Amino acid sequence: MGGTDAAARRATGTKAARPTESASAAPADTLDGMHEPRPGIDVPDHRGRTGLDRTGRELDRNRDVRVTDVEVLASAWHVLRRTTLEYRGPSGRWETQQRETYDRGNGATVLLYDPARRTVLLTRQFRYPVYVNDHPDGMLIETAAGLLDEDDPATAIRREAVEETGVDIGELEHVWDVYMSPGSVTERLHFFAAPYDGAAGVGERGGLAEEGEHIELLDLGIEEALAMVRDGRIQDAKTIMLLQWSMLEGPFAREN
Repeated sequence: MGGTDAAARRATGTKAARPTESASAAPADTLDGMHEPRPGIDVPDHRGRTGLDRTGRELDRNRDVRVTDVEVLASAWHVLRRTTLEYRGPSGRWETQQRETYDRGNGATVLLYDPARRTVLLTRQFRYPVYVNDHPDGMLIETAAGLLDEDDPATAIRREAVEETGVDIGELEHVWDVYMSPGSVTERLHFFAAPYDGAAGVGERGGLAEEGEHIELLDLGIEEALAMVRDGRIQDAKTIMLLQWSMLEGPFAREN
């Protein structure tokens, strides 16, 4: 994730990296007075992106919001932006605000369930962000999930589920679409559920080694999974939401 380094440099007053490392909306002057092309803004960056400082400038769906400036703070992989906007509150007065947003694209997740065996298939893998924020070992139990990249949500989550678990899954059921951290992260997460055949066998490990994924597979009874939510062994929001949905409206509710 590339958002933290540039933000840390700004907080400490250290010199920012060259534009090849972190794109910035502020042009860099050359000796002849011309501006250097800025990767990700004027010219393609290492991921082929341009115009990263344009996001949000054309928004007009809310008459009480006017975006006036967008600065790219970091874009080594995902994009950290600082947006200046004018907001008209209930009093009718306009006030200037700044917001930092982290744009990692949209994602999808799927609850894999076996109605015959009353089981769910979850994953456990190391997540550094939770490790650095008081999780005992950073090994988080989750439903299969991933970013959409250039795919539609259904195609993306079917791909991710196969990569992470190695099992064949049945028809996808769309559950809902949710903004998981709307105060700072732009990501919209698409939720699905799909059956799998646990009787056919589930391996112990999943994930793509070439992407640095080391995933442990957990084939759990639904009652055990819910108990893990109650005692804190499962702390991932999307997973908790889908497990509760499975009992209230999903496949295990339909059994009753």
